[in-house]
Amino acid sequence: MGQLFEALSPRHCAFIEAQKIFFVGTAAEEGTVNLSPKGGDSLRVIDGNTLAWLNLTGSGNESAAHVLQNPRMTVMFCAFEGAPMILRAYGQARVLHRGDLDWDEAMALFPPSVAARQIFLLDIDSVQSSCGMSVPLYDYQADRVDLANWSERQGQQGIEAYWRKKNQQSLDGFESEIVVRSGLPAVQDPEQ
Repeated sequence: MGQLFEALSPRHCAFIEAQKIFFVGTAAEEGTVNLSPKGGDSLRVIDGNTLAWLNLTGSGNESAAHVLQNPRMTVMFCAFEGAPMILRAYGQARVLHRGDLDWDEAMALFPPSVAARQIFLLDIDSVQSSCGMSVPLYDYQADRVDLANWSERQGQQGIEAYWRKKNQQSLDGFESEIVVRSGLPAVQDPEQ
C-alpha cells in the first residue's frame, strides 16, 4: 500500500539524488498524454516542495506545450537497484525559457549545454511512495553521450533551427512558445 506525504522527506531526497533516470508525465485537458524518460545531470531537488529539471532539445516538445495548457505534472522515480521503491511527486509546473527573467538563475543549477531548451519548476502538492517490488533490477552502465555530441555538432544556430522545425507544437497542435519565449526572431530563414 502506498503512503502519501505533503512534501519530500530527507529520505526521499536522498533516493531521488541516487537515481539515474526519472519519468515526467504531462497532459493538456484534451489530446495525448505524454510520458518522457529523463536522465543525465538534469534534475535538482530545490527543497521538499520544489523540483527543477533541465529539458534538453529532443524530437518533441510535449511537456512544454502541455504545461502551458494545464500545469499539472507528475515526476516518477523507481529503484532499479537496491531496495525496491517507487516515488511520485505530483504538482503544478511552470516552464522557463531562455528569454524569461529567471532563466539565468535557474540555469546556474545545471551544467551548461547548447541543448538546454527549457527548465521546469515543479511546485509539489503531494508525494506518494509505493513498494516497487515488481520493478526489475538493472545495472547502470553510463549516461549516453549521443545528444551532447549531436548538440555540439549543431551549434547554437543549428539547435535554434531545430526548435523552429520540430519543437514549436505538440503532437496535438498546442504551442510550446519556444521561439517567442526564447527571444528568437519570429521570421525563419527559408533555408533552415
